[in-house]
Amino acid sequence: MFPETEKFGNLQDLKVINASSVVAGPFICELFAEQGADVIQVESPVVSDMFRLWPQAWSQDRRNQKAITLNIPSEEGREVLFRLIKDADILVESSRGGTWENWGLTDEVLWEVNPKLVVVHVSGFGLTGDPSYLRRASYDSIGVSFSGYAALNGFPDPMPPYIPKPYVGDFMAGLFGAWAALAAVIRARETGEGDSVDLAQFEALLRVQASYLTDGINKGIQHPRMGNLDAVGACNGTEKCTDGWIFIAVGGARPIRNMIEFFGLSDDPDFDGVIQSITRDKPERARKFNEKLQAYCAEHTIDEVEAKMVELGVACSPIMTYDRMLENSHYQQREVFEEWEDVATGETIKGAAPVPRFKKRPSKIVRGGAPYDYDTRDVLSQHGYSEEEIDELYAAGVLKHNSL
Repeated sequence: MFPETEKFGNLQDLKVINASSVVAGPFICELFAEQGADVIQVESPVVSDMFRLWPQAWSQDRRNQKAITLNIPSEEGREVLFRLIKDADILVESSRGGTWENWGLTDEVLWEVNPKLVVVHVSGFGLTGDPSYLRRASYDSIGVSFSGYAALNGFPDPMPPYIPKPYVGDFMAGLFGAWAALAAVIRARETGEGDSVDLAQFEALLRVQASYLTDGINKGIQHPRMGNLDAVGACNGTEKCTDGWIFIAVGGARPIRNMIEFFGLSDDPDFDGVIQSITRDKPERARKFNEKLQAYCAEHTIDEVEAKMVELGVACSPIMTYDRMLENSHYQQREVFEEWEDVATGETIKGAAPVPRFKKRPSKIVRGGAPYDYDTRDVLSQHGYSEEEIDELYAAGVLKHNSL
């Protein structure tokens, strides 16, 4: 049985059916599970969730979720699904657009079972639009490319556009899906009427492009790939030290004046007046400043450069590696990482603590992601199925025993 614990979090009376896979949809559900929601993860008896290829990540990113198997499009599977959603608040599914409709599981059919149900459809290209797109396969990299996000990332030609790591499109879509689902639940509890959310991964990435997007579609400006530079700044951002890399954000009148004095440039007329940024429209100033900054970094360690920049009031950070994270005092004192016991192996897994932090009703890790089919019998029993009925569903292939 799922471990009996005291209620915790702000979502302890929320029931969620997670019929999605890999990253975006499950991330929505994981956020809910860490805040105390009752989340039932449904996997196909035909093929397990591909994310199981990374077992430790699975233990982290499916925490607190009950794992069952179910052949949803089968006649018997539909009936099991209907029983699961009868008192559920949210159903999350991720498939190519139109898949559930082709199964005969339209929103309207689901609402006949539970009028208050919020259905979140996660797909690469959405449920509406050009029919030739709706059934296309999509991964994170496809969403990043189709949204225009990749065209803005990477170093200038002839270097190729850069696909940000890891799974930026998937996790961004998950965040949009989580707030949308909860917004719909609030309304459903007020009115008794559920809703359907059409979440296209590429649109989530499109939405967060700020002035790059508005410049592009209103002014015809396609901002070029600029590496780590911004629209006006002339500094590299990433600087090479003797033992690795640090990012230095050169900005603000006081920090820049402190750097100018530290680098011995105060008497240079190119540095007269108030300077809030080292910009490309002042090439001689930028050249002199960058030469000093790069030379200083090249002769010192990351820790030495960081200490000096902090002393000068300059925003900076080492390009953090996982080794550095584990040793860092802020990571340690803030308890950024937590440990739990992996259900499948019994080993101790260390991973990210739940984010964000709630003062009164904090999130909690009850257990790591469960093995395939781990909770099927218990969950179905809780939904009124007898042992004999469950055995019959296994025999019919509607459910599948753990063979992984």
